[in-house]
Amino acid sequence: MNTLTLLLQNKILLSAFLAWSISQVSKTVLYAILYHQFDITRLKGDGGMPSSHSATVTAAAVSSGIVCGVGSAVFAISVLFALITCHDAMNSRREIEKHSAVLNELLKSIEREEPLEVVLKEFVGHTPMQVLVGITLGAVIAVLVCL
Repeated sequence: MNTLTLLLQNKILLSAFLAWSISQVSKTVLYAILYHQFDITRLKGDGGMPSSHSATVTAAAVSSGIVCGVGSAVFAISVLFALITCHDAMNSRREIEKHSAVLNELLKSIEREEPLEVVLKEFVGHTPMQVLVGITLGAVIAVLVCL
């Protein structure tokens, strides 16, 4: 078989990619509904509901458990990677998001002859609910793809 066929038959990779794609599209739609504007950059952007990082790594972990077995090294590594990613999305990246918002307000308040052209990205991290929805979405997609 050629490489493309093998990639397309890889249920772990397919689950992860599908979870990421569905998360990003739904994140873009929810953003448009909440903010009454369509922002195409949300398709590839970080932050927001649901967490595509959490959905992606959860789909990979769950599907690796289904395909390779929960006693496999692939499953163990996938679960550890998922835990670290979800923790990072809720904690480290969430703090970066808060800092960016404060710094952006500070930069706006500074009066200068030339306006500052520094704007820090504020959609970076996730709330626990966004991560939980991402985890749920990833798990459901993995089960649907692998069973």
